[in-house]
Amino acid sequence: MLKETILIVDDEEDILELVKYNLEREGYTTISAITGEAALKLASEIQPSLIVLDLMLPGIDGLEVTKILRAACSTAHIPIVMLTAKGEESDIVTGLELGANDYMSKPFSPRELVARIRAILRRVPAQSGTIRETDNIGYTILGEMVIDHGRHIVKIADNPVDLTYSEFELLAFLSAKRGWVFTRGQIMDAIHGDNYAVTERSVDVIVAGLRKKLGEFANSIETVRGVGYRFKDDNRE
Repeated sequence: MLKETILIVDDEEDILELVKYNLEREGYTTISAITGEAALKLASEIQPSLIVLDLMLPGIDGLEVTKILRAACSTAHIPIVMLTAKGEESDIVTGLELGANDYMSKPFSPRELVARIRAILRRVPAQSGTIRETDNIGYTILGEMVIDHGRHIVKIADNPVDLTYSEFELLAFLSAKRGWVFTRGQIMDAIHGDNYAVTERSVDVIVAGLRKKLGEFANSIETVRGVGYRFKDDNRE
């Protein structure tokens, strides 16, 4: 059975070999890079199914690599699992808000890493299908705001809105269920999966940043006190 291709990015040879060995033992195909520049080139050319990305890299670091990958239409969809030796919550939060799907702190259990990768790869097709149910051609149109799910692009009055990966996913999720109220935990599960391990207040940060960028549509995302958030439904009583 053909398995997915995983790109492993780490400048420590022993970590590369450890991750490579455990993934290939499970039947995955692996490719590797030791710098952020090489990772970006391989991600664009090969389109791996998932990227295991160390944050501490020579040259372009893992956070910048994540930002660049999420900004490019050709790589915005590729799931990312961060590896960090820092153990600092600020770096983890930044990475997840830039669009990483999960993280693990070094030293880590190879078996747990493989399990998390397997869970993410199972979830990705289902998420994609759910999003596209909003419209047969992959768009959600709300007045002058157009959400292009396939290309991860949002335009207002035909002007592109520069959103992070997490901001886009939150907007796509809430707008697909207009009028429904979701807790912060439900929103995190929807945009990052149930392995998201950072405080739920991260959702508040994402919402605040999104509202600033949406201009006249900022009020479309309503705060429901004591519960969470919803996207305003103009037909709701």
